[in-house]
Amino acid sequence: MSVKSYSVSDFDFELPPELIAQHPAAERSASRLLDGRSSSPVDRIFRELPDLLNPGDLLIFNNTKVIKARIYGAKHSGGAVEALVERVIPGTCEVWAHMRASKSPKPGTFVRFNDAFDAEVLGRCGPDNGMFHLRLPSDPFALLEQHGHVPLPPYIEHADEADDVRRYQTVFAQEPGAVAAPTAALHFDEALLARLAERGVATAHVTLHVGAGTFQPVRVENLADHKMHSEWFEVNEATVAAVAACRARGGRVVAVGTTTLRALESAALGGGLRAGARETEIFITPGFQFQVVDRLITNFHLPKSTLMMLVSAFAGYEPIMVLYRHAIAQGYRFFSYGDAMLLERV
Repeated sequence: MSVKSYSVSDFDFELPPELIAQHPAAERSASRLLDGRSSSPVDRIFRELPDLLNPGDLLIFNNTKVIKARIYGAKHSGGAVEALVERVIPGTCEVWAHMRASKSPKPGTFVRFNDAFDAEVLGRCGPDNGMFHLRLPSDPFALLEQHGHVPLPPYIEHADEADDVRRYQTVFAQEPGAVAAPTAALHFDEALLARLAERGVATAHVTLHVGAGTFQPVRVENLADHKMHSEWFEVNEATVAAVAACRARGGRVVAVGTTTLRALESAALGGGLRAGARETEIFITPGFQFQVVDRLITNFHLPKSTLMMLVSAFAGYEPIMVLYRHAIAQGYRFFSYGDAMLLERV
């Protein structure tokens, strides 16, 4: 199959609903790991990962921190409102948010959230004016931490619970701003990180604030017609240096999650990995030329999603379909709270 012949329907598959994980594994590193590095899938446990890497390899994580981005309130007219804060505008009390209400609130009106604070509607914003520009009365991060809810994905059917505050967050989360977790990194705990260090595996970090667009299916059949959502990322000088050192010693760069991969490959567009912070709308489909990442640790993704296209570009379309069929047949748990796989770049 040639690259140009792929369409959205090629990335569809039937997933039994019972395989959509509603809760995480009892222990982070006790999740299953599907080893997809060879022609035949191998079933493993995630805590085996140190044995699958070599001393001198470099693991790169996304250190974004999920904010309690979902808030509930009402318009002054009484209509209920649910908001999902997608982005906090740096240095301000303003945010961009998705809002659900019977009638859209108009600019100049106020929404009362959690019966605790008022947000002024400044207007519409974002791609296709699909979001609302709001001004909050004080620091958005503090208000959301106090009054917000964990923004669990739409396929998780329970309301957020106390355990979700801890488990829908990586153990090394540092930079607040994401509305979805970098889920491949949820499998790492302190004991596993210590074993990786003992093994001689180096680590580094990028920051990419995951947006709600990560859950959106591609709604056009021709991939060229899809408009990718934008996300903010930063790759610092230390990570650029760590990648160069890894290459010099003959190690492999292992991205933990598709968000990490997107940040690294975005920072290498145009040739050479460059430090800096900016927006990315990178859409990785079969035929993409990878510059940085040699291996990828990732969870199992939604049908027809941009992430299905990304992993197919990375490991090959047919091998990915084989892995997904194996995972379904063997009862692997899917999506954010599900199991993981280890992929080699083709």
